[in-house]
Amino acid sequence: MAVDVMHLDPGQTFAKSAFGGKSRSTEELSREHAYPTIASPSSSGSPRSVSSLLDLTWAEGAGEEQQAIDRLQSSRKQLEDEIEFMVGELTRIGEEMSCTAECIQIIQDSEETPKKKLMRRGRKLFNAKPKEGVKFLLEKGLLNKTPEDVALFLSVSQLDKRAIGEYLGEGEDFNISILHEFVRLKEFHGLDLVQALRAFLSSFQLPGEAQKIDRMMEQFAQRYCDCNPGTFSNTDACYILSFAIIMLNTSLHNPNVKHKPTVEQFISMNRDINDGRELPPEMLRGHYESIKNEPFRYHEGGDELTEVFFNPDHQGWLIKEGGKHKNWKRRWFILTDNCLYYFKSPSDKEPRGIIPLENLEVRECAEAKKNHVFEICLNEKLRRGTLIKACKTKQDGKVVVGNHLNYRIQASSQEEKDEWMKRIRASISRNPFLEMLQARRQRVSNKGPVNL
Repeated sequence: MAVDVMHLDPGQTFAKSAFGGKSRSTEELSREHAYPTIASPSSSGSPRSVSSLLDLTWAEGAGEEQQAIDRLQSSRKQLEDEIEFMVGELTRIGEEMSCTAECIQIIQDSEETPKKKLMRRGRKLFNAKPKEGVKFLLEKGLLNKTPEDVALFLSVSQLDKRAIGEYLGEGEDFNISILHEFVRLKEFHGLDLVQALRAFLSSFQLPGEAQKIDRMMEQFAQRYCDCNPGTFSNTDACYILSFAIIMLNTSLHNPNVKHKPTVEQFISMNRDINDGRELPPEMLRGHYESIKNEPFRYHEGGDELTEVFFNPDHQGWLIKEGGKHKNWKRRWFILTDNCLYYFKSPSDKEPRGIIPLENLEVRECAEAKKNHVFEICLNEKLRRGTLIKACKTKQDGKVVVGNHLNYRIQASSQEEKDEWMKRIRASISRNPFLEMLQARRQRVSNKGPVNL
């Protein structure tokens, strides 16, 4: 018998034999229509809907997930226990190692022979006072009084490079012999000149005196030519090019040098130094590019500006006249490395202005209306309206060329003015590298002074 389900009211029940005599609502019919029944493997054999099976499946999945969570938590607890155990073990091992290290140090100290103690004391003394250190080691019989033995000590011991350079630069015959043996221990076979210079200059710190530098570079040039015969016609050519490379390093990497030499200028300047034979341009170009890409490292660590200002020749407060605006301002001046630097205050890390003391002179300033005033100006040959080559830092941090025909500076007293003038005059000198290089060029070429 057909039933018109569509005309039944919601929730209305009816009883028909077609449905097993049970009363069914339209809601129940709709649910059964949407989810057909399938046979259930239950013991009763009664059919189950897909909905009930999904509920069952979800329940089973939830149970498995809970079991997985329980297993993870158990594993985590086990890992935490193992980590805690390992931390304890590592702590114990660390304590044992620390104790062992202390015991080893105690044993080493107790086993250190009197000779080793004296040697350690001698090295420490050498780093502070090189001549005294070597004298101590010789007197104690720890070094033989031969140039070879002392040179080997300087080469293989962990010593201060500044102290090594200071000792090697001494002009006594014994020191000169030690310098010769020290350089002879260097192996330059197969190295180009820049590579050899890097190796040589990394083993000590060049001293500041021109005569000491000259002796060291003479020995270097001789050793390089011995290791690489045929590269240069004579040691003079090697000496000149070595200095030219050192100066190139300064010119390319010193921020105070505004006009950087080009590779063409470097080649032209050094092409004809080889006793009339032209040096290969490709070799000179290679040296230029090597220095351009990687500057020499003369010192170990330290900030360059800090090193420059750490031990100045003279320093103090002075009052400086402005360039464009003729107002007078108090500035902190530092004289070092043939330059006069001025700062707004002693605590400033970078100078407000830099005055390279080249081709300048310092003199009394009778024209000034203030007391104790002196001026720095170009020497008479260059004075004709030419600005002094200097630079200053503006408030926005931009570095600009100075605008001074002269620098007028006031001291606080006549004594202070005289001291500053004396110190500045002593710093106005030609670069020793330039002096030595020019003299050597004149000797080998006989072409007169060379403008660098």
